[in-house]
Amino acid sequence: MQPTALNTLKSVFGYESFRQGQAEIIDSILNKTDCLAVLPTGSGKSICYQIPALVNSGFALVISPLIALMQDQVDQLNQFGVSAACLNSTLDFAAQDDLYNQLSHDQIKILYIAPEKLLQPHTLNRLLHFNINLIAIDEAHCVSQWGHDFRPDYAQLGTLKSYFPRTPIMALTATADDTTQEDIINLLNLQNCYKYIASFDRPNIRYIQQEKFSALTQLKDYIQKHAKQSGIVYCSSRKRVEEVQAFLSRHQIKATAYHAGFTLEQRKQAQTNWLRDNVEVMVATVAFGMGINKPDVRYVVHYDIPRSIEGYYQETGRAGRDGLDSEALLLFDESDIERVRWMISQNPNADRAELEENKFSSMVSLAHSQTCRRMVLLNYFGEAINQACGNCDICLNPPQQYDGLEDAQKALSCIYRTGQASGFNYIVEVLRGAKNQRVREHQHNKLSVHGIGKDKSPEYWLSILRQLVHCGLVRIDITDNAHLKLTERARPILRGEVELKLALPQIDKAAVISQKEKPWLKQNYDKRLFERLRQLRKQIADEYDLPSYIIFNDATLVDMCIKVPDSRQAMLKVNGVGKQKLEKYGDLFLQEIASYQHRFD
Repeated sequence: MQPTALNTLKSVFGYESFRQGQAEIIDSILNKTDCLAVLPTGSGKSICYQIPALVNSGFALVISPLIALMQDQVDQLNQFGVSAACLNSTLDFAAQDDLYNQLSHDQIKILYIAPEKLLQPHTLNRLLHFNINLIAIDEAHCVSQWGHDFRPDYAQLGTLKSYFPRTPIMALTATADDTTQEDIINLLNLQNCYKYIASFDRPNIRYIQQEKFSALTQLKDYIQKHAKQSGIVYCSSRKRVEEVQAFLSRHQIKATAYHAGFTLEQRKQAQTNWLRDNVEVMVATVAFGMGINKPDVRYVVHYDIPRSIEGYYQETGRAGRDGLDSEALLLFDESDIERVRWMISQNPNADRAELEENKFSSMVSLAHSQTCRRMVLLNYFGEAINQACGNCDICLNPPQQYDGLEDAQKALSCIYRTGQASGFNYIVEVLRGAKNQRVREHQHNKLSVHGIGKDKSPEYWLSILRQLVHCGLVRIDITDNAHLKLTERARPILRGEVELKLALPQIDKAAVISQKEKPWLKQNYDKRLFERLRQLRKQIADEYDLPSYIIFNDATLVDMCIKVPDSRQAMLKVNGVGKQKLEKYGDLFLQEIASYQHRFD
């Protein structure tokens, strides 16, 4: 590693050393070698191109998929004293000419650009006249049609090598299996490519799965336990996004909504409010989140099951980018599986439908897993581990097995005797002895199975029924209003000819897990001081009209609380405090720390 690279890291960004893999990736670029870097979200991908851009003459061209996020990245770099800008379709001709003029006078070190803007002949011809020291392609998995987020504009980026044959290209992504990695290298025409594939493990993220019983109430309760923390809730449809956001708002939770059906201005406003901590929760479809730079997201909730492990991994990875303890909660409903499979089957492209079905089957296996979630997740990406993580719901609250034959017989008999023409909720009503209008109209209150399960809660029976689906004893007929039907495998169970072990239902699992000690990162720091520094940060951010984390992220505030600096020199030893930020904000935070300390004198 060149000394100037490490010195730049310290003086500009305030970090004493590179994270794992960063030094090797930076060296490859400084040696003019193309590079593919697969690094998990939060591992510092941006440093990999920012340092070479600053060390070398000229500027780095960074290709980013979303215009709305570029300005946020530019603002963050500007706070570190780095001259950065973005070139996109929102700039008028005068602004673009001014930007090109700045490039010609070496006044910009990092230029962000969207692929569709870059590939315009006029843009390419202008950029050919400048000294581009590096081309970084962020979210590079978008180039592959076999990846989970293929984008046609990205597929055209392979032409860049013919325009800039001597400029090293760095492809960056958080998720790429072997096939996608090879696609990235081949389609981008990377030459003698250096590959760095980091561990996919994010040990600071706790993976939790919770069965859906009353999903909106479960979500509300979970978020209320994470009050004042920033989070994302992913939903499978625009309609559901709006329903969830409205429900949370009615319960005095500061939440905003984001999906592709909103206008650009609406999406921009929602994103700004969330980034600047004016609201706590972003409820969105997966259209939101790529390239999000917010490091202090403490939880990500999937309100519906994702379509692939790659998508799930990337979306959950938006939690805890600062390395602090965070959670990923999946609310899971067995009936969601058949609905998603039916949607996949409607794809007219048979090959694509088969690929999506295979990817979804892997996601279902993760959801159904009775072993450590992290082991299943990492093994999917080819990273074999043979030790349980100790920081997922399975490890922290293992499912207890019991003799479930009698419960299964009650549930299966109820499905059969009601004509196999009902869904989950109605079967539960009959089992528990409901006497509502529908039950009376069908005379199911006269059946022998009516009320045989009244000693158990609705949530208990929902869990049992879903396990019977998982075991292949019951199927959900998506073509018949999602009614439950018995399979041939149910016969020996009904006759009592075989044993059946089921998992004892865990009704409030997420709440139990969330309250348990997090073993990976035991941050021993003064929480009251942290809250005071967080409030000061918000005041400064509002004054400068910036997101709070651009001033200092949570990890930097935690380090301040641990080191309790009492001078400028001591403040420079706090991770994330470089010279520029020390000059701008150092005295304000030193004063707040001193004021807090004086309370104990």
